[in-house]
Amino acid sequence: MNVASNYLIIDMAQETYTHEGVFDLESGESLPGFQLAFTTQGRLTTAKDNVIWVIHALTGDAKVQEWWNGMVGEDKFYDPGKYFIVCANLLGSCYGSSSPLSENPLTGKPYYYDFPNLSTRDMARSLDYLREYLGINTINTVIGGSLGGQVAIEWAYLLQHQVKNTIILASNAKTSPWTIGFNETQRMAIESDCTWGENHADAGKKGMEAARAIAMLSYRHPEDFALKQTDSEEKLDNFRISSYLRYQGQKLGNRFNAFSYWVLSKAMDSHDLGRGRRGTEKVLQQIPSKVLAIGVDRDLLFLKEESQFISRHVPKGTYREIQSPYGHDAFLIEYGQLQYILKGFYLENNG
Repeated sequence: MNVASNYLIIDMAQETYTHEGVFDLESGESLPGFQLAFTTQGRLTTAKDNVIWVIHALTGDAKVQEWWNGMVGEDKFYDPGKYFIVCANLLGSCYGSSSPLSENPLTGKPYYYDFPNLSTRDMARSLDYLREYLGINTINTVIGGSLGGQVAIEWAYLLQHQVKNTIILASNAKTSPWTIGFNETQRMAIESDCTWGENHADAGKKGMEAARAIAMLSYRHPEDFALKQTDSEEKLDNFRISSYLRYQGQKLGNRFNAFSYWVLSKAMDSHDLGRGRRGTEKVLQQIPSKVLAIGVDRDLLFLKEESQFISRHVPKGTYREIQSPYGHDAFLIEYGQLQYILKGFYLENNG
């Protein structure tokens, strides 16, 4: 890791943090150790008070400047010339962190189906080990969307006064039966692939392609499909939307794997901030950071009411809304609205 003695860090290359020792999981299972791939951009000030920690969504990675290039980068809202920006690949994902395709040190072979169940709480705890490794005591802003928002709210509770601002994008404090249902249908698609159950990296690939097509129906709004996928001529078959969904499935199949998709979607289902803590409302009331919950007016997967619930129950909560026909994916697309909302939040709450 490229860390100078005074903790001034300039690095955009992906690095790897290795946790030595058993990592006990919420399920009662454990990992004998784990790795997290991560990137850092910018300089950590001497006071170490300019950390922006971004947490990616389901199939994202640590290279935040690539998938969120309208928000992170030179002269963007989160400019590495001003902030020290950290993004880690979540535990269970396949972009350099420990995942089902990693070698199980106890057997010398990939985990495959033996990789343990993860929760968003486990993921937040793993990020905290990385935080300590980087020598970061306090975080100016933790920000995440969708699955990343679930991990972010868990981490905000864990960090307490060590995080100043928590920004939750199109996410929730507890996964709804509606979202779990969408995820379950996707895993059913993976299970229907005749290769699922085999021990190789491409097992379940065609099933995952179908799962991604299902997911796209929840990531976008019918209005967006009507605008962009309506056929210009009369047809009986081979509709434009059909080709689009097949393309999206194949695109993910070329860069992801069904094992990580399974593990991460299960982790999303597990999300319940109040589990074992006397309920969701009680826990939200114990988060001291300033919390901005951003909903999307036409989000079909994480309803805007779920974001409103967070802002209503934390002591220092603010709710803002993106209006977009893109639906759930708007937090990855509507940069202009998002920048306007974030600028107002920082001005109102941070002077």
